[in-house]
Amino acid sequence: MAAPSWRGAGLVQAVFRVWQVGPHVARERVISFPSLLGCQRRCVSCVVGSAFSGPRLASASRSHGQDSALAHFLGFPQPDSSVTPCAPAVSMHRDEQDLLLVHHPDMPENPRVLRVVLLGAPNAGKSTLSNQLLGRKVFPVSKKVHTTRCQALGVITEKETQVILLDTPGIISPVKQKRHHLELSLLEDPWKSMESADLVVVLVDVSDKWTRNQLNPQLLRCLTKFSQVPSILVMNKVDCLKQKSVLLELTAALTEGVVNGKKLKMRDAFHSHPGTHCPSPAVKDPNTQSVGSPQRTGWPHFQEIFMLSALSQEDVQTLKKYLLARAQPGPWEYHSEVLTNQTPEEICANIIREKLLEYLPQEVPYNVQQKTVVWEEGPSGELVIQQKLLVPKESYMRLLIGPKGHMISQIAQEASRDLMNIFLCDVDIHLSVKLLN
Repeated sequence: MAAPSWRGAGLVQAVFRVWQVGPHVARERVISFPSLLGCQRRCVSCVVGSAFSGPRLASASRSHGQDSALAHFLGFPQPDSSVTPCAPAVSMHRDEQDLLLVHHPDMPENPRVLRVVLLGAPNAGKSTLSNQLLGRKVFPVSKKVHTTRCQALGVITEKETQVILLDTPGIISPVKQKRHHLELSLLEDPWKSMESADLVVVLVDVSDKWTRNQLNPQLLRCLTKFSQVPSILVMNKVDCLKQKSVLLELTAALTEGVVNGKKLKMRDAFHSHPGTHCPSPAVKDPNTQSVGSPQRTGWPHFQEIFMLSALSQEDVQTLKKYLLARAQPGPWEYHSEVLTNQTPEEICANIIREKLLEYLPQEVPYNVQQKTVVWEEGPSGELVIQQKLLVPKESYMRLLIGPKGHMISQIAQEASRDLMNIFLCDVDIHLSVKLLN
């Protein structure tokens, strides 16, 4: 989603200097700029300091809330309060987040719960959909593959129902994991998530002409191994299709012509427009291939099909209502104020990494190491973060800094803006770039 506008709240500053100390010491370049809009300067010691400092929010963020007049002034996206309550913020203090995660759930008298696993090929839109369902961006999103590096958890709590979302890395093969020296978590986490799942949401990017006609072989193996877990198909990015009739052909291919146990009659199968829930046919005994068929390219055991754009709030609400309705009686696993199980530092690192993936070319962002050196609350309640970005080549350093420091400045600004919306406090990010010898 496009980042909200933050008029009157941006402040970027800094100093330009370059030095080198000894042959084995990393070289550090520091770039700074005059304050924007004539705002008061703030001292910076690293490459770029990016501060979003409208009226101070740290002490009052939770009392004002996302739909307050202050939030309107700062440009927070405004949820439709008639449809969904405002998502809770994440504490910027790790100890507070840890305590909340182990706090006894404040569940009602008749609680309901559903554990949902999102599976799909890399870059299918799983994290985008998860963020939209949660109502706040806590998972990194970019156009490059493998943005999500390990399993992350999000929690939706509405009234008596709690839905736990497991956002998994894109499913890859062992061969690809070894060839590209990828983390083992990219290979193992999707499978581990299935062990505790109540429902599987299989996400397919229908805008990708190269992959949309069949399910990922690794994904099919996963579905086959855990065939007892109910599954639904979500056809994502339908807004990118010029010819909506393609959806009928894709539906037949991805489901092998069977949904909820009944063969589809394609002449009247799906007349609904994108963003609506396509009700499944009544259950019958299907005359389909066996679960272990080696020729399988689709999955004939989906119970439901959704066609949507993860960027459309209306489309996502349809899916969200379905998930809430699927919840079964059972105890909650988390307090209602829990939004994610990630630490504040993990969220920050992921958001900065998202910006690196978004703006740096080819293999460059995958070779940047991140090291947080300062994480503290400032004198006015703002969150102050200093992070070092370590790169193996000077050419990478030049790309990351950019002409006159514009690239590193933009990364810091956008990361600050995203984190402000997660923690609901002012965020001041300082990024430095070091060349490792």
